[in-house]
Amino acid sequence: MTTTTATVDGRAIGLAHYASRAVLESVLARHGITFPQSVALRFAVASGPPVGRAELVGHLTDSLKVTGADADAVIGELAGAGLLESRQPSSLVVTDAGRETQERISAETRAVSGRIYAGIPAADLAVAGRVLALVRERADAELAAAATGAG
Repeated sequence: MTTTTATVDGRAIGLAHYASRAVLESVLARHGITFPQSVALRFAVASGPPVGRAELVGHLTDSLKVTGADADAVIGELAGAGLLESRQPSSLVVTDAGRETQERISAETRAVSGRIYAGIPAADLAVAGRVLALVRERADAELAAAATGAG
């Protein structure tokens, strides 16, 4: 294990993100799921049946910083793969295949995450969590300001 005294900055956060994301992408690829699809499927499963289409689109646009059209495309891909289905124009349900896929992905990522985070003191994880939440909050505020021309 490499221990450094580097400070946390955008580069450090980015490197950790991309390393973790690459691990997750390898798990997802084994299940034929993309990262955006996994975000949508996880949210739909956690929301319970049914999930509002607008709610799922909102979650994807907020979490992934994508357009509503991109979010709709992800939902369409999941429906096309038989993992989500429309019950009404405005609501979706996770199919049995979707729930099983999410359960397998979750089990695999829990195991990998356990190895990645093993041995890191809980207090350090709590501090990192608070710092990352603040960074996200400020970045979201910057994006909102830029979108309104106030930035």
